[in-house]
Amino acid sequence: MASTTRTTTDHDEIREWVEDHDGTPAVVRGTESGEEVGVLRFDFPGGAGEDELRHVEWDEWFQSFDDAGLALVYQEEKVDGSDSTFFRLVDADDV
Repeated sequence: MASTTRTTTDHDEIREWVEDHDGTPAVVRGTESGEEVGVLRFDFPGGAGEDELRHVEWDEWFQSFDDAGLALVYQEEKVDGSDSTFFRLVDADDV
């Protein structure tokens, strides 16, 4: 059985996937530069946490996501069928 992945730029789909996994939009602390919020991430339970990540509002996260021309590649389930929180942010022009 293969893992299931999806690629999207749809804000509603992204938010639903993250919130279904109890995640929060975040940026990596210390990566802010000028008006840029920093490196985009999601904070999922058991992940890096607020020591390494700063939580941001969805509007701020999506503004940076759109400005950078990104798409989200996320894994819906692992090869064994279990739930997954694996994701990558990629250039939307490359998908």
